[in-house]
Amino acid sequence: MPSTNRQVHDPKILRAIAHPLRNRILTELTATGPMRAADLAAALGLPANQMSFHLRQLAKYGLVVEAPEAARDRRDRVWRSASDDGVRVELSEIEKSPGGRAAAAVFRRHRAEWGHAVVDAVFDDARRDPDTLRTVTESAVRLTKEEASELAAELDAVVDRWAARTRGGADDRRTYLWFSVLQPHPEDPDPRRT
Repeated sequence: MPSTNRQVHDPKILRAIAHPLRNRILTELTATGPMRAADLAAALGLPANQMSFHLRQLAKYGLVVEAPEAARDRRDRVWRSASDDGVRVELSEIEKSPGGRAAAAVFRRHRAEWGHAVVDAVFDDARRDPDTLRTVTESAVRLTKEEASELAAELDAVVDRWAARTRGGADDRRTYLWFSVLQPHPEDPDPRRT
């Protein structure tokens, strides 16, 4: 099944998702499916009014939409991600827009900090819980650029299948983060091969 994620080309939208909390809200809605602001607030340990503010900001940029089909009645506001597969950021396109370079630089900095936090968390013994899995995989594969694109697409398809299969608010599930990087080895001495 091809990915239906929303591609982001606008620096204003990039600024909206660069905010760590808004990014986390999008992640939770993508993993869980439609949720009320109060349920999201409880899941993320935030006040409901703060959650409502961030949901409105995300809605302003078309990243979340109301899900009336999941509401109990007409007054009940339920939100869902505008795309079941989340968003895909196209930094090269964003950088061509006015203000795009600055927005892309902020986004890169936030995502690099997030990457460090993810790696630190997986190795943090204080966070070990016998009822969860934490794993790190590092593999070296020799690929052409086309083969790397094919591998990335295959891995994305596997994760997308699992996300669709497990989407929902089942009490026995937690939101797990699949964090992957596919790139030429950072220590490759030949710049023509990177």
